[in-house]
Amino acid sequence: MAIREIDPQEVATLLAQGSVFIDVREDHERASGQAEGSRGIPKAQLEADPAAHVPDHDGRVVLICQKGGRSLEVARTLEAAGYTRLFSVTGGTTRWIEERLPVVVPVQSDDARDFNERYSRHLLLPEVGVAGQQRLQQSRVLMIGAGGLGSPAAFYLAAAGVGQLRIADDDVVDRSNLQRQILHTEARVGEPKVTSAQATLAALNPRTQVQAVAERVTVDNVERLLDGVDVVLDGADNFPVRYLLNDACVKLGKPLVYGAVQRFEGQVSVFDAGRHRGHAPCYRCLFPEPPPPEFAPNCAEAGVLGVLPGVIGLLQATEVIKLLLGIGEPLSGRLLHFDALSMRFRETRLRHDPDCAVCAAGKAFPGYIDYPAFCRAPA
Repeated sequence: MAIREIDPQEVATLLAQGSVFIDVREDHERASGQAEGSRGIPKAQLEADPAAHVPDHDGRVVLICQKGGRSLEVARTLEAAGYTRLFSVTGGTTRWIEERLPVVVPVQSDDARDFNERYSRHLLLPEVGVAGQQRLQQSRVLMIGAGGLGSPAAFYLAAAGVGQLRIADDDVVDRSNLQRQILHTEARVGEPKVTSAQATLAALNPRTQVQAVAERVTVDNVERLLDGVDVVLDGADNFPVRYLLNDACVKLGKPLVYGAVQRFEGQVSVFDAGRHRGHAPCYRCLFPEPPPPEFAPNCAEAGVLGVLPGVIGLLQATEVIKLLLGIGEPLSGRLLHFDALSMRFRETRLRHDPDCAVCAAGKAFPGYIDYPAFCRAPA
C-alpha cells in the first residue's frame, strides 16, 4: 500500500532520508505551534494542486494534522493522484506534543496572533472559519437599548467579534438596573448607559468598535441610526420604539431581531419583511395595533426576573450572528416563547399579513407616524 500510519518518533528518521513533512491544518490551528521540520499547507490547498507543493510523486511525503484524521484523508487523496510513498502521523500534533517532541511557533503579526487566538473556537467551526470570522469583523449591528436585553446581547456580539456595535440609549445607569443589566456596575450609577457599555465592551474585546449614541430613537434620527448597519437588535422596552423600528427596517430593508420580556416570560423573533416583501412577516403582522397600556405594563411596573433578559438577549445575539454569517434557520416567521417558571419553550408560526399597512407586497411605504400617539390610541 502507498499509505502507512506511523508514530511521531518515526518522523525524524524519515526526515533524515529526505522526506517532505507537511502540516495540513489551517493557518490559525498552527498559530500556537507545529511539529519542528514541518511545512504548513492547509488541507484544501494541498488537495487542490498537490503537484504545485510536492512535484515528486515517488518521494516520501509525511503528513500531520491535529489528531490524525485529516492527514489520512489527504494521504488517500494524494494516493489517488499517483503518489506512492505516503505516511500519516498517528495522533497528529496532539500526540507529538504529548511525547515532548520539538515544536516551533510560526512567525505572525501581532494582529494575526490576536485574531487566531481570540477566535480560535469559532475558526474550528466549518460554518464560521476564517472567512466567516472576517465577515463578522466587517459587520455593523445597531442595538437599541443598553439595558436588560442589550446587556447580554452586547457582551456576546462583542465577544464573537462583530466589528462595530452602534448602541443607542438616552438613559443613565440606575441602581435598580444592576439586577439584570450586566453591562453596568455600581461605580457607574448616574453615568450614561452607552458610555458604561462602551467601557465594558472595550475591556472585553478591543477589536470591536463601540459607537455610543446617547439619544432616544425618534422619527427624526431613526434612519441615521440605521445607516450602514447590517442587522438591528431591538432591546427597547416600549411599543412606540418597536413600531418605529419595524417600519424603518421594512422601508430600508434591514432584518430586525425582536425581543421582549415581562415578569417570568419572554419572546424572540426575526422580522425580515423589508428584504422578503410578501413572504416574511413584520412586527405589524403580529401586532397590527398595540395593546392598551393597562394590558402591557413595562418592567418598571410589572417587574422582571433578573436572569430572564439574559436568556432572551442571548437568543437575540444568536439570531444576529446567524444572520450575519448566513447560517442556520433564522426565527423569521416564528415567535419563540420562553417561560422561565416552567422552563419551557414553545413556538408560534407567524404569517405575513397580505393587507399589512407597512409590508404588504407592492405597497409603497406609508410614511412614519406619531408613534407615541398611535400607542396611546384605543386598540
